[in-house]
Amino acid sequence: MDLRPIFYVVGALLCILAISMSVPMFVDMVHNHPDWKVFLLCMSITAFFGGTTLLANASDKPFQLTIKQTFLLTAVSWFALAGFGALPFWLASETDIGFTDAFFESVSGITTTGATVLSGLDTMPPGILMWRCMLNALGGIGFIVAAMAVLPFLRVGGMQLYRTESSDKSDKVLPRMQKVATAIGYIYAGLIAICALCYWMAGMSGFDAITHAMSSVATGGFANYDSSFGAFLDRPHILWIAMVFMILGGLPFVLYIKVLGGNFSALIRNTQVRTFLAILGGAILISTLWLSLKGILPFGDAVLQSAFNIVSVVTTTGYASADYMQWGPFFVVFFFILTFFGGCTGSTSGGVKIMRYQVMALILGRHFQKLQHPNAIIALHYDGRTLPDDVPYSVMVFIFGFLGAFIVLALALSMCGLDFITSISGAATALTNVGPGLGPIIGPAGNFSTLPDAAKWLISLGMMLGRLELFTLLVLVMPSFWRK
Repeated sequence: MDLRPIFYVVGALLCILAISMSVPMFVDMVHNHPDWKVFLLCMSITAFFGGTTLLANASDKPFQLTIKQTFLLTAVSWFALAGFGALPFWLASETDIGFTDAFFESVSGITTTGATVLSGLDTMPPGILMWRCMLNALGGIGFIVAAMAVLPFLRVGGMQLYRTESSDKSDKVLPRMQKVATAIGYIYAGLIAICALCYWMAGMSGFDAITHAMSSVATGGFANYDSSFGAFLDRPHILWIAMVFMILGGLPFVLYIKVLGGNFSALIRNTQVRTFLAILGGAILISTLWLSLKGILPFGDAVLQSAFNIVSVVTTTGYASADYMQWGPFFVVFFFILTFFGGCTGSTSGGVKIMRYQVMALILGRHFQKLQHPNAIIALHYDGRTLPDDVPYSVMVFIFGFLGAFIVLALALSMCGLDFITSISGAATALTNVGPGLGPIIGPAGNFSTLPDAAKWLISLGMMLGRLELFTLLVLVMPSFWRK
């Protein structure tokens, strides 16, 4: 396999990452914090390796990537970006963490998971806070592009539907994938800008508004305070604004292009969007009724806390406004189940995704029909279209692979000495990119700093597996992948 195209693109991405480091460097300079020198050093190191790799693998002829090269490029680029993205966390003067923790924080940021090993965020240098949320923003748009350009070829559980929706000649949104990616980039940046403006108008400082806007639209979950959005409970309208943009981040971005193109009913008519919103509404209703009828919270607080934390978990953002582990054993199970839903296909959200559950429901329905009418030929229809024959199979393969990865990761974490609830929820939150787990250690009131280093490396791998839809990485360990 010719590795030059892979190193060339990785080098270019590292150069972009180095340029991105100038933003937190400037922020620290404005706030007169000495860590601007750290970012300058990290930017120089990243630019040196990126530029050297780029120039050493440059070619006069344009590169043509094969499918195998594309898979390898996707995996290498995400790990490379996470590795160099960890440098500021490692070298910063006030984080006081080793490279394991720094890499964990960087992976969590770029995979938009939101799990953290940092404490004392309220007094953390502004550059580090900006860098965390910038990693969220870079990872969010990066996954959308990967979902459109790479994952469909893997047949990972129906992602080919998204490819068809965005580039099929009979129903394409824009004529070329490059134009689609560009349009989505503008929409993504526009949503962040609008979100920041809304936060600022609602009473956030300008710095908080910009950083939280990036992590909200990216459904990344990094916040500037140890109490996450609990710091804004005295201004509940800020929490409602966050909910709106978390939901917007969890919707298929390609549908926004249709809306802007004049098809205003595209979002409303999409069956995945309707199901996603119905799940959110049903879960919020159940939680609100339980909290209020049991006397755990007054009705108004029950509505706010239920809505915010459920939207955060289902969209895999990972913000928290309260320690919902204190609401009773029902909510431990309830939020654990919600962890596995995720947003819509082609969004910044992680998780299994709503579309796959819908396809599984169709498969189950067809099975019952076949039991009654064994000779019947029953086609599956999704969102007004006949499903390609390989989609049901690929969905089942993905679900099986996800459950297998969950079991293996949970067992591996337990071998690191973690208790049952920490092992189970740690594996779940990593693979679904939700952020906080359950229990007193990694729950919404805790963080991942006290876990052993081996567990942090395992969870980092789990976050990458979940963000890249499992098979983008798993295909690389197959011996057949490396054969000519």
